[in-house]
Amino acid sequence: MDINEIMNVLPHRYPILLVDRVMECDDKESIVALKNLTATEPYFQGHFPGDPVMPGVYQLEAMAQAAGILVNKVQQCEGAIAYFLAVDNARFRKVLRPGDQLRIEVKLTKMRLKMFWVHGEIRVDDQIACEADLMFARKV
Repeated sequence: MDINEIMNVLPHRYPILLVDRVMECDDKESIVALKNLTATEPYFQGHFPGDPVMPGVYQLEAMAQAAGILVNKVQQCEGAIAYFLAVDNARFRKVLRPGDQLRIEVKLTKMRLKMFWVHGEIRVDDQIACEADLMFARKV
């Protein structure tokens, strides 16, 4: 999926849209997406001046957006909103900076009615930078 197809599925727009491209999506249980970090990302101006670092909450949001695309594909409900409800077991293992390409990998671990649980990882240069378990509810 390119950025235009992503914007048909997700309600997010600049500056909070954190998925640039979907590389793989099996429409059943997993998705792989990319986010290219540039020096012009708005959060780098204040986090931290002179030493730009992607905030952890934005890393979690990038995983949540990839999961939102996956939920839409699994449920065949393009454009439905998946509300981010919970995060567990979040670990931040690598500092993310401008120039990094984030490989966002999300796997569906459980689905019940309109509730979804996923495990997400962000990899940079084949190293895990962030991982977490996330929970969502799909809007009716």
